[in-house]
Amino acid sequence: MKYTGIEKRKARWGYVFVTPAVVLFLMFSLYPMLNALYNTFFNMKLLSLKPPKFVGLANYAYILTSEAFWKSMKATAIFTLGAFIPLTVFSLVLGLYITTRNRGQKALQLMLYTPAILSSVVAALIWMLIFDPRGLGNAFVNFLFQTPGINHNWLTDHIMLQISTITIYVWKYIGYFTIIYVTGIAKIPQSTLEAATIDGASAMQTVMRVIMPLLKPTTMMVSIVAMLNSLKSFSTQYLFTQRGAPLEPVNVVTLNIYNTAMRDLNISRACVMSFLLFFMMMVLTLVRMKSSERDVTVY
Repeated sequence: MKYTGIEKRKARWGYVFVTPAVVLFLMFSLYPMLNALYNTFFNMKLLSLKPPKFVGLANYAYILTSEAFWKSMKATAIFTLGAFIPLTVFSLVLGLYITTRNRGQKALQLMLYTPAILSSVVAALIWMLIFDPRGLGNAFVNFLFQTPGINHNWLTDHIMLQISTITIYVWKYIGYFTIIYVTGIAKIPQSTLEAATIDGASAMQTVMRVIMPLLKPTTMMVSIVAMLNSLKSFSTQYLFTQRGAPLEPVNVVTLNIYNTAMRDLNISRACVMSFLLFFMMMVLTLVRMKSSERDVTVY
């Protein structure tokens, strides 16, 4: 057997281990994406036996001029902003709080992370019981504002319904992002923090002038993941509307895609909305990454 060198043999085994993941990606990710892109140029109906008719860019023109699509974009923007800001801000605050505690760090992390392991369906069902007129949601708010017996219409009023879906999403994922921040803070060299203390920096100055700049890579990752996950949110909105909640305030793009494909049986227009959502997510991610490249801090 001809000797090929240790590096070539390691590379060969690398290809062997990577191949299954590449094959699965091609089968279950790339091919469906290309097939969906192909379907956007045809008038394809679900359950129809007729061959699809080529319509060119007509589906794109219809979606981009559709009032329902832009209402979905508005609902998506409200939900994304409402969930994105608390997730990034409060997870950072909780991460800083946990790392400054001498006791109970693991217990706090476990308590915060537990909702993240629940499925979205279970989380939504739990909160639907809380938001019931006789549930804990009304009881807590009425106790807080001394308004006994008032029903705050968590699942019927448009604004309260948006607040409810945002609350569920933040509750479910804030522990996940807190753990990421705790990990990022733990990677900051202890010598750097000690140097700031020796130089006379207060706790707030250490956080703002040392910890926050060094956490920029972690903050970038958290902001991108939180933004993308918020844009893809679907389960809570779907379950709420199935239980009788009004559709318009929570008709995010993902829910609109589902209803267009499964209720209206129009696969092509659903594919168009999927690609528009994908393009928007890609652009926002690139913009966020470019904005962070200019702000790299090294001590």
